[in-house]
Parts: sequence; structure tokens; C-alpha cells
Amino acid sequence: MGRDTAGPGEGPVTVQRGLPVGAERRAAEMYWGAFGRKLGPALNPPEKAVSFIAAHLNADRAVCALLDGRLVGLAGYQLGGRALTGGSASDVLRAYGHLRGLPRLLLLALFERRPAPGQLVMDGIAVDPDMRGRGVGTLLIEEVAAVAAEQHCQEIRLDVIDTNPRARALYERRGFTAVRTEHTPYLSGLLGFGAVTTMRRAVATRGAGER
Repeated sequence: MGRDTAGPGEGPVTVQRGLPVGAERRAAEMYWGAFGRKLGPALNPPEKAVSFIAAHLNADRAVCALLDGRLVGLAGYQLGGRALTGGSASDVLRAYGHLRGLPRLLLLALFERRPAPGQLVMDGIAVDPDMRGRGVGTLLIEEVAAVAAEQHCQEIRLDVIDTNPRARALYERRGFTAVRTEHTPYLSGLLGFGAVTTMRRAVATRGAGER
């Protein structure tokens, strides 16, 4: 369990693995709040997107931060062929229709990042705006790192877009190093960002001070 400094009249922030039962809608709203700008062209309108995400979450691929039992932070990871956000091609076509669904599938394919052997891919972090600056992101990253160590992964990989410098700064503070930047100026008008940077962090062996 991780802990954050509690505010006046609040309990500590605790971290747990797995999404709490009944928190699917809240998790989808937080995920959309963090990544809606990136995913919007593929999943808009927002209400439909949130409903789709909530209906296809893999709860066991989440690390969650809770304050007094309420979800205030969320990190997803991809391991063993499953990520936090699910939904097959047929699910997308069923939700959006074939005519509108096919181009959405092409856009979603641009965001697919499969882990190499020995890698755990982190899908990003979403934190309640009222909880930013209180160490929630750090707690989530370190719990994901603990999962990676237990699964005998050698490194954690993630992608961050150029319009999210706050997230990149957090990742750098937590030991991630940029290894490659892919510039996509031809997509900037459609997706709202012009470059994606891949970052990696080595996974410390258990007992080596990682946690």
C-alpha cells in the first residue's frame, strides 16, 4: 500500500491493485478527462466514449489511488496481452456502427503499443484535478513498478505526447528516460498532437530499494 499526505479532515491516500467494484464509470470519466483530447477523434462524442470505455475495462490491469474509498487516481498497464482499456474491433463496430466504426478502428490502431519481451507497458496516469500536486502520480508509478518487478519484467515503457509536458516531467522525475520521439505533423490537425515520445525505466530487482 502507498500513502500520500492527507489534507485536513481527510484520511491517507491508499493504493490498491485492481479497480474497485462499481468504480467503472468513475474510472472511465477520469481516463477520458486525461486522454480525451488524444482519443477524441476515435471515440467522440464524449458521453458515448465514456460509456464505451466503462463497459470494456479490464479491472485487473489497473492500479488505483483511493481517498476515503473514492477513486482519485488511476494508472493502467498492459501485460500478458491485456490492457486496462479493452474492446475488440467488433465491439467498436457494434457501438458506433460499421460506417462510422471503420475509420475509428484505423485511428485506434495508431495508439496500439505492444510490449516487447520483458517489458510492461504503462497506459498513462489519470489523477483527479483536485488531487494534483499531492504525490498521487508518484504513488501510482511506484505501484506499477512493483507489479513489473513481481512479473519479472526488465523495464517499463510508456508513450507521452508533446502536448502533455506535465506528465513527461513527472515521468522524468520518477526515473524514465526518453529513448525515441516520433514526429507526426501530418496528424496534428486531426489528433491534436504532433509528436509521441517513448520513455523507459529499468525495473529494479526486488529488494534493491525500488519501493
